[in-house]
Amino acid sequence: MSITAERKEALIKEYARVEGDTGSPEVQVAVLTERIINLTEHFKAHAKDNHSRRGLLRLVNKRRSLLDYVKNKDQARYSDLIARLGLRK
Repeated sequence: MSITAERKEALIKEYARVEGDTGSPEVQVAVLTERIINLTEHFKAHAKDNHSRRGLLRLVNKRRSLLDYVKNKDQARYSDLIARLGLRK
């Protein structure tokens, strides 16, 4: 259900604003999105896992908060981020 260290490093390198950046909202949203995708796949096989579903909702809410923050700070960064992650249709 969690992401591997190698995948997390790849996400950090891809979405980091500067070298060694792990705390920017872009990186955090990318990592949360990967975890959300993994949990969504988990629920296809384990539909009655309600305890993990609560964790999924917390991740979605955290991602939403971070996206709102980026949107309020810089609309261009927000648009670029959701386009790169494929969050909106």
